[in-house]
Amino acid sequence: MRVDPVADRAAVFYYDFSSPYSYLAAERISGLFAEAGARQPEWVPISFGHLIRVTGRVPWSLRPEQAELDEIQRRAAERGLPEVRYEPGWPRDTYSLIPLRAATFAKRSGRVVSFSLAALRQRFAAGRDLSDVDNVLIAAAACELHPKAVLKGIETESVKLELRAATDEATALGVEGVPTVAVGEELFWGDDRLEEAVRAASAA
Repeated sequence: MRVDPVADRAAVFYYDFSSPYSYLAAERISGLFAEAGARQPEWVPISFGHLIRVTGRVPWSLRPEQAELDEIQRRAAERGLPEVRYEPGWPRDTYSLIPLRAATFAKRSGRVVSFSLAALRQRFAAGRDLSDVDNVLIAAAACELHPKAVLKGIETESVKLELRAATDEATALGVEGVPTVAVGEELFWGDDRLEEAVRAASAA
């Protein structure tokens, strides 16, 4: 029987590797939940490119304004993170499914958090291209995932279907962008709403 994602799960953290705000949120979400004594959220990678197609929304990153880019750098500096770097072709060329499938595969061995952090740092701290599987494998090695297993995993049909199902589920819940934290029926969209999500999770 299908598990109700709203009623029976912890808070769910939806993210994508193309999003610098997902990177900023990923760097602090576990700590915020721990400090509040709340149950840790489930990390669920989803395809932001698919969300764009479904919702028809034009994300800010496709028409980036300097003020938005400056705000990202300000938050990174405020939190002691390295300067955020963007690979050539960002964001149009960064909707690759490769890191998303690798993260979905990593969930099966309980390494989705460590892999996702390593991959997001590859992209936004080092400015590396995650559509290049070699860079994905560097992130995988950082959390002790065997390269051959990851290469096989990203081509496995069940992994592809699991990613698609997670994205479809997020869309059905009303998720329109990343990062989003779902707590019960409430959706908290944005790095700047993590504190609200933690309070909601603590009160649940």
